[in-house]
Formats: sequence, structure tokens, C-alpha cells
Amino acid sequence: MPEDDRDLLEVLKFELSFLEQGGYGRSVRTPWKPTSVFEDSLTCLNFGDPGHSHPCRECLLFHFVPENSRNENVPCHHIVLNQKGDTLATLNTGYNQLELEESVKSWLRNAIQRLEHGEAQAAGTAKHTA
Repeated sequence: MPEDDRDLLEVLKFELSFLEQGGYGRSVRTPWKPTSVFEDSLTCLNFGDPGHSHPCRECLLFHFVPENSRNENVPCHHIVLNQKGDTLATLNTGYNQLELEESVKSWLRNAIQRLEHGEAQAAGTAKHTA
């Protein structure tokens, strides 16, 4: 199977925009079913695929997952979101949906900023070597 060929920065920006627009609120079609951050957005390679035909290791978010969590059922729920070591898996207990989503937004903003800064540095280096 081919790996995810989407642009990481664009995927993270999409996810942030999705969250900022209330993306994980209860579905009108299935209000009884809780939503799952990352899994219930277009960010997930298996979005809308009940058979989950794409392995998580092919997802762009997988490289953010710590080595010791890569075999979990939902590896992206083990991405470390802050300096306290919180993950979606740990925040799902004891936090409300709003707090959880705010933590993810903060992580996304930081990841986007790091990637943009890295790209700017790479572009600056390329200009100096040309």
C-alpha cells in the first residue's frame, strides 16, 4: 500500500481549522455516538472506512507517535500534546471535550510553527548555498 502522500503542514493546518470551526461536535446524524479526535476528521486515512483498510503507520501523524506507543489500537491518541506528557488517551479520562480540543489545538499550533520555522530555515540555507 502506498504511504500517505499528503503534505504534513497542510494536514496539520486543515486539522487546526477543522477544530477551530467546531469539527468534533456531536454529529447530527449520530448524536449518540461520541467523536474521536483525528479519527473522525479527514486527517485520518481511514475516515469513513469501517474496515480501516489503511494501517496507521502510513498516516502522516504516525511520526509524532512515540516509539513505545506505535502498536496501540489508535496510535495518534498517544501523541504527546504538552510538556506534562498529556495525550488524547490520557485526556479522555477526567477532561471535558472542550479542554481536550484546546490541548490538541495548542499542540497543532506548536507543530505548525515548528514546521514552518524549519521550512523557512531550509529555504534560507538553500538561498545561501545557491
